[in-house]
Amino acid sequence: MNIFKVKINFEAKDHDSVELPIAEGESVLDVCLENGIELQHNCGGVCGCSTCHVYVNKGIDSLQEISEKEEDFIDRAVNPRINSRLGCQCIMIDGDIEITLPDQSQFLGH
Repeated sequence: MNIFKVKINFEAKDHDSVELPIAEGESVLDVCLENGIELQHNCGGVCGCSTCHVYVNKGIDSLQEISEKEEDFIDRAVNPRINSRLGCQCIMIDGDIEITLPDQSQFLGH
């Protein structure tokens, strides 16, 4: 099994970027949860909502291709962009990636 790197940037101002290992076949959501990084996943990580929405800054070709179902949920996400993906669907294939986690505070009831 190959191990790659995921660099995670945060829109929230009080978080510094982190670089973490991510294994082939593992999702960005898995890596966040395993490392105590707050990434919402209301559907449990089964591509049933848009709360684990992330921006892929570099390495989008290192991830499994986007599905029509995922595209539909991204359309419902807060501030979707051309590089938007769902963290539960960002499955590593090959190479390093860099992502930005949108500010999660809208989900935390602040």
